[in-house]
Amino acid sequence: MKRILFAILMAWSVTALAENVQYTMRVDGMACPYCAYGIEKKLKAIEGIQSIDIDLDKGLVIVISDQSVDLSDKKMTSLFQDAGFTFRSMKKAAVVDED
Repeated sequence: MKRILFAILMAWSVTALAENVQYTMRVDGMACPYCAYGIEKKLKAIEGIQSIDIDLDKGLVIVISDQSVDLSDKKMTSLFQDAGFTFRSMKKAAVVDED
């Protein structure tokens, strides 16, 4: 019984620490700071987005958001296509706040 309670408490504490989500997206067609600005503007319009980092050389867009935000592949494909870019893939990971 103690083991089960311990396992439940551990699972809860890890979930409680993961306050944010990091999305790392691979995007083709970004070549200049103006490209980055256009993407940043579209992503900032989504409520719950906390930060956006764009690496033009690697073709990466890294977004930190609240847990309430769900950036689906379908949604991102549409967003980037509307901006004139090609969405390739996305990885999602919990961000643990260690404060």
